Order: sequence, then C-alpha cells, then structure tokens
Amino acid sequence: MNTVTLNNGVKMPQLGFGVYQIPLEETAEAVYQAIKVGYRLLDTAIAYGNEVETGEAIQRAITEGLVTREELFVTTKLFIQHVGEEKAMKAIDESLERMQLDYLDLFLIHQPYGDVYGAWRALATAQSAGKIRAIGVSNFDTGKLIEFSHMNGVAKVQVNQIEVNPWNQRLTDEAYHEKLSIQMEAWAPFAEGRLDLFKNETLSKIGKQYGKSVGQVILKWLMQRGIVALAKSVRPERMAENIDIFDFELTVEDMATITALDKQESAFFDHNDPERVEWFMGLLS
Repeated sequence: MNTVTLNNGVKMPQLGFGVYQIPLEETAEAVYQAIKVGYRLLDTAIAYGNEVETGEAIQRAITEGLVTREELFVTTKLFIQHVGEEKAMKAIDESLERMQLDYLDLFLIHQPYGDVYGAWRALATAQSAGKIRAIGVSNFDTGKLIEFSHMNGVAKVQVNQIEVNPWNQRLTDEAYHEKLSIQMEAWAPFAEGRLDLFKNETLSKIGKQYGKSVGQVILKWLMQRGIVALAKSVRPERMAENIDIFDFELTVEDMATITALDKQESAFFDHNDPERVEWFMGLLS
C-alpha cells in the first residue's frame, strides 16, 4: 500500500475504506472484510453513527491476528454539534470509548461551521496528550483553509478531506494544499456514480487499455495526483477490485484526458450556499 507523509511526519495510507452510508447492520462485517482484503486506512465519523461497529471490526481483526493496531490508520470526525473546546474534548473521549481504542490516527473537524477554533484547540490538546496522531479538517474550501491555517494559532492542519472526483477535480485547490503542506483527501471519488460516471466512455476507454474498471482508473488517477482517496463497498469482490490498482500507471496523456472531464462543480452541494449554511446552523439551535 502506498503511503503519504503528513506535515508532522505521520505516515498515512493513500487508499482507504469509508463507511459512510453503509447500513448499520452491515458495517462491522464490511469493515472486517475490508481489513481482510488489505485496507489499512479506515474512515468513519460521529455523524455516521457507526463508530461502535467500526471498532468491533477492528477488534475482531486484531484478535484474529489479521493486523496489529499499529498497522491500521483509523479516522473519525467531529460533527457540528461537537465543535467548541469543551464539547470537542468530551466527544474525542467518547469516540475513543465507542471504538475501544487507546488512540486515533486522525481526527477531523467534519464541517466548516460553528466554533471550529475551539474544536481545534481541543484536537491539538488531544494530539499533545497522545490520544490523536494527526489532526485536520473536512469540507473547508480553500479560502477558509488559508484563513484557518494562518489564524488558529495552535497547531498545523495535517489533512483536509473534501469532495474530489472527475466531475469536481479541485485542481486549483490542490495547488494551495501543496503550498500549505496540507494533505488533500478525497471523499466521494466516484461521485456516487452520478452522471453515469461508471459508464463514461472516456474513462472506460482508458480502463480497457490496462484491463481495469472505471473505478480503478479513477482511484489510480487520484493516487498519481498524490491525493488520499476513500472507496466504499459492502461487497468483498468490489473491495478487492478497488485496491487492485498498484500494477499499472496512467500516462501523461491519460491524465490530461481525465482533466478535460472536469465540470468544476460539486456533484452534491456547495458548502457556501446560503441555504445549506442556514440548514447546518439550524443543527446548533
């Protein structure tokens, strides 16, 4: 498995398994199978409601000798109701308890709303105490990320997890992440199949050259850009397919062809849209 080195020296697997929207009753088995197939980066969040099940799978895999705790890189996230220093400190401890872990490898602020500066102080304190190895944010646009990086006054941001896929490639954002030495991590690399992504003729044609699927081409494209990516499936055969991407390389021409697909717009929603921000603020009332 390829790894990237974060700005605090922590090594992070470049391809991970995400548990968003996996049915609760299937989560523990899906995470266990993902570990069995070879995934070492696991991504959950308080808002997903499946930290307990994710933790159960981790403990099962460790008990059975599939992995050691040190071989795994486990991520979770603070949701908007848990920002603010005191709330965040409590939430961090509760996540550790739910997942039956002594430490987490990465803890992110899930959304760019509310008292993110207070939450950041809590994450930095937990990092100093050894409860968290790396800290970061999620869904921060580049302007917000620049401001936050310069103004938090506590600790460096190691990771920003944002939507990145062929329809929303974030090329300008990538340049600023590199400038700030912040690792970009992609959620929804397949855009949940929107706009018939898996049937796209351009991506299919590239895949046929290497005997690979559209999904494999997309993940390889992200790997070659140096971006960490999260893939999700409850089917072991698809998990195995998604991780089988380290035996081929896309050419410069392939990469340019994929770049031409960029629509420069979210396949989901704009985090700066006033109605969306208003909705998030309603969660705090």
